[in-house]
Amino acid sequence: MNNEKGLLLAEVIKQNETTLIDELVVLMKKKVIRFDKNTENDVRQQANQLLRLLGNAIPKGNLQDLESGNWDDTRQLLSEFSQARAKQGFSPVETANFIFSFKEPIFGLLRSSLVGEPQQLASEIVATSTLFDGLGLLTIEFYQKSREQIIMRQQQELLELSTPVVQLWQNILALPLIGTLDSARTQVVMENLLQKIVDTGALIAIIDITGVPTVDTLVAQHLLKTISAARLMGADCIISGIRPQIAQTIVHLGVNLEDVITKATLADAFIIALKKTGSSISNSSGN
Repeated sequence: MNNEKGLLLAEVIKQNETTLIDELVVLMKKKVIRFDKNTENDVRQQANQLLRLLGNAIPKGNLQDLESGNWDDTRQLLSEFSQARAKQGFSPVETANFIFSFKEPIFGLLRSSLVGEPQQLASEIVATSTLFDGLGLLTIEFYQKSREQIIMRQQQELLELSTPVVQLWQNILALPLIGTLDSARTQVVMENLLQKIVDTGALIAIIDITGVPTVDTLVAQHLLKTISAARLMGADCIISGIRPQIAQTIVHLGVNLEDVITKATLADAFIIALKKTGSSISNSSGN
């Protein structure tokens, strides 16, 4: 699209902002399932911002190069819009429809402006369609990046929630593990345990693997790394939850746990931890 046509499109947008926004809302209501009053207000505000940015950017040319500098503000707006829609749970199609729904009302305005000029009208419609298709694809790209960031953050939060370190007694911590141990989770486990050791000055950490379904060489190595790191911080570790099948697996794998105290249950490990710290539990009734 040459600059003259860009000026025509920009003028059409500037002179018909209210009409375009009203028609956009009507179309969006048909395409978006969750379109309540708050969503409508957001759409109107964002549409107003977008149309003003387009009115400024289009006359500068480069309508097919949306990476050029004159589109910086427009890309920023689309990025913020896509991030907000991703957080609100909208689908990528619903998000992109915000852009694509502008095409139909703009085409209608171009037809009214170019009555009797079919060749120019066809050229304008093709170029306008290309522009808004590009903007829509940008919106989808920003949406996908936002979703990936949200998923990564949620995964990290789930990892942290799934590896709680609790203080059972003075100088005694417990780390109950549930599920499979992989490298990423082991790192979170180690960081949480070491930080808790620093915060509490604990001398014993009980790592309970009752909820770990299987123990292979990799899981055993992760456990040993965590134990070694805890020792460097001045805390000994006890592994509880050693079931018969896990004991056999560890023997078959040739994993060396000779210098690590292991117990079948968390209760047994807790008793050992009390003895090692010189603590005891007395019956308050005096019996």
